[in-house]
This record gives sequence, structure tokens and C-alpha cells, in this order.
Amino acid sequence: MEKETKTKKINSAIFDGEVHYVEVETTFIKALPSFSIVGLAGNAVQESKERIKAALMNNDFTFPPLKIITNLSPANLPKKSTALDLPIALTILFQNRDVDWSEYLVLGELGLDGSIKATNDMFAIVLGSKYKKIIAPMEIATTLAKIPDKEIYGFENISEFFDLKLTPIASSQIDYKSIVIDDKKYFYNDEFVLDFSDVKGQEAAKRVALISAAGMHNVLFEGSAGVGKSMIINRLRYILPPVSLEELLEIQKQYALEGRDIDFNPVRPFRMPHHSSSKAAIFGGRQKIGEIALANNGILFFDELPQFRRDILEDLRLPLQEGKVLISRVDSKIEYKTNILFAAAMNPCPCGNLLSQKECRCSDLEIKRYKNRISEPLIDRIDLYFQLSEDFSNSTISSQEMYHKVLIAFEKQAKRGYLNSRLPDNWEFDLSSDARDILKKAINSYNLSKRSELKILKVARTIADLNEHDKIDKIDIIEAIGYRKR
Repeated sequence: MEKETKTKKINSAIFDGEVHYVEVETTFIKALPSFSIVGLAGNAVQESKERIKAALMNNDFTFPPLKIITNLSPANLPKKSTALDLPIALTILFQNRDVDWSEYLVLGELGLDGSIKATNDMFAIVLGSKYKKIIAPMEIATTLAKIPDKEIYGFENISEFFDLKLTPIASSQIDYKSIVIDDKKYFYNDEFVLDFSDVKGQEAAKRVALISAAGMHNVLFEGSAGVGKSMIINRLRYILPPVSLEELLEIQKQYALEGRDIDFNPVRPFRMPHHSSSKAAIFGGRQKIGEIALANNGILFFDELPQFRRDILEDLRLPLQEGKVLISRVDSKIEYKTNILFAAAMNPCPCGNLLSQKECRCSDLEIKRYKNRISEPLIDRIDLYFQLSEDFSNSTISSQEMYHKVLIAFEKQAKRGYLNSRLPDNWEFDLSSDARDILKKAINSYNLSKRSELKILKVARTIADLNEHDKIDKIDIIEAIGYRKR
């Protein structure tokens, strides 16, 4: 006698650096009762069989006395996400009911009592999904509702599906200050947890920090221990330019993948790995996103720059130049964006006293070896270099005042469509004749590379924006040239 079969299909997805769609397909066969999951399901997914059984039976659902086979397609894609629990359970729950799930993406981890839980990768999946209608845990639904062009259907327990009513929750707004430039909204937070007014003296270094923040320019501070290098860079994050909605969502995605709370705070990321960090920790590996990708749209800060491994410093060159890093795996290649402001601090010598009033204990050879750990190609990718002295005079400028200037410069950049550090290499810079003559003399005198010339022009454009100059003027280009390390 021919055995009857019946198949149910529901759409879901997993995330491993990018979104992969998974079709959950369950068939029911009249045979000895069993439940199996196929399609390269990892241990966490295989364990979902017990969670699904308990969740359904604890909510008075009679588990079918049939042979149940769930296939996760494509079968050659490894699957480890527990967010597949809910779609698998729904294919069983709706065995004898006809519901059109084709327009929905279903995500959710199940508890033994039937509660539906969120996973760290859920925000990233929804943000990158082609589906407009998303069924997700209620605990994350209001957060997901802030993603534009998505209909979110939140559920707390699988028992709510017994009497199915699909009503999207109301979309919510981002509760932070914003400015609108050319009909595009940008968000910012003007609460300064760390304030530049706390840094004694160093007015010239603060000027460099202002330029760095205004145009998202890479910066390197050199100075003796205790002069305020790290203090300045730690405060830099709070005066960075406002973020677009796309950037804000990307930042929140990175936080979610780390397991951090999603609060839509528009303060840009700040990552400060220790100099003993491994290459995989900085650039990412098979199982984990790296520090450089987590710093996307924000700051990656290397304190004690020469102490980092030489291979790590050399491998920084391409991400800083191209704005992306490629991680090659056995079965795939993942590309992460690295649009970062690279900030670094270093001592002038191994003991740190060369530029201070204290006695330096280092020999000339030791100082040379110390500085040679940083190659010229890496230095060439640093927009701003500044050497700090022991200046501990009274300081008057605050983060609020600096941020006001950043906002003025940002409005000009937003209208161009680029932050100044990210202007295309073929951009037509508008210079006064005096500024152009000074730049030519600097190129010849210092034998500057084409990259150095472009860096100077981009920094000069930011200085001109801060000075509210339409053209790059003589004073702007002179200041920009002064920040190149030669």
C-alpha cells in the first residue's frame, strides 16, 4: 500500500558574515514515529528537535505519530543558528492547515515552555533580508520595527500561533537628535561622556583632533608618556560627524552580533584592541568578526602602535586604503567593510622619555629599531601626524564647542556626498592660485608620493571647511602640509 506524504515549507535565514536564505521543508510519512533534521544541520540545530517537541507538547499540542523529516535547503550550506527552531516547529504545527508563508521570513529560538527568544544574529538577518514581512520574537520586534520598509510580526510564545492572527506592530522612530541635509536625515548625540575640557593644555593637539574628527582622517600622535595622547583619542569618538540611517543600522548590526544591546545611540564605534591581540582578533577569523570590521564607521585605536606585531601593522595597509577586508574560509569568502578612522598613539622611544624633561635611557640604535617597526607605506596612509610636547597649561575649549565646528564642516561634506577622507582619488579640488603654488613646492621639496599629495588635499579640504572657505586657501594648505610626517 502506498504511503501518504505531506510537505510544508517556510522561509528562514542564517548569518555568517552575510545572509543566507534557508528553506525549511518538512515532510510527514506514515511510518514508525521519528523526527530527523537533514541538510548539514549543526549540533545546535540537531538539538532543536528536543526543544520543539517540548515546546509544542507543553502547550497541549499532540506531536504527530509519524515519521517527520525536516530538510534545510540548500543542503550544502552548514547551519548552526538556533533561530531555525521556530520555522521548523511551525511546519509541524501547521501540518494540517493551509497557510501561505511564501512572503514571510520566520526567525526564533524556542524555549521548552514554548517561549520565543531572540538570537544575536537576528538583527543582521532582518537588516540584510530581501523579505519585507518578518515573523520574530516579541522581545526584539520593537527594535526590528525601526528598520525601514519592514513589517514586523512579534510573538512571545508558540501557543499564539494556534489561533493565528498576523498583525504587524507599529513602526517606531529613533529617539535621538537629527539634522536634515538635502532631504536626508543624519543622527547625532551631543551628550559628551568624556569631554575635551578635561585635557589640560594641548590646544594644538586638540586642533589636530578636531580636523581628524571633522573629516574622519587617520591620525597618529607621538609624545612622551602622560602628555595626553590617549585621553585625546578617547574623547575623539564623541565629536565624530553625525551618522546616516544606513550607517546607524550598520553600527547597531555590529553591536547585535557582539551580543550588546541595540539602543540606536548614534555615537560611532570605538575599538581599542590590546597590542598583544592576535591577527585573527584584529582582522577576523572563521568564527568571529574582527576588531577592524567592528570599528566600521567609527574609530580603531592602536595605543602603543610600535608594540603591535609587524605582520598586523603591514596587513592594515589594504583595509585602510580600500575600506574593506576579505576573510577567506574553506568554503566561502566574506567581505567586511572597514570605513574607519584609524587613530594611533606612540612614545618617541622605548622608555617614553625622549621628548620629556625626564632622562631618556634608550640608545640611538634602540630608538631607531623602535621607530622602524612602523613602515613607510603604513605612515603614508596616516593623514595627520602630530608630536605632543609637555603642555599642561589651562584649557578652555570643550567638546561642545568642537562639535559645533564639526557640524558646520559636516554640512558642507554631506552636500558633496562624501566625508573628506573618503573623497574619490579623481576628485577635482578647488584651490586658490597661492595654495596650488605652495602645494607644488611641497611636492618637489619633500618628494611627496601621489598618495601623500591626495592626503594633503583631503586634509586641506577639511581645514577649509572648518575655516568656512569655499576654496582651499593658502592658510589651509600650509596647515595641512604641516601635519604630514616626513
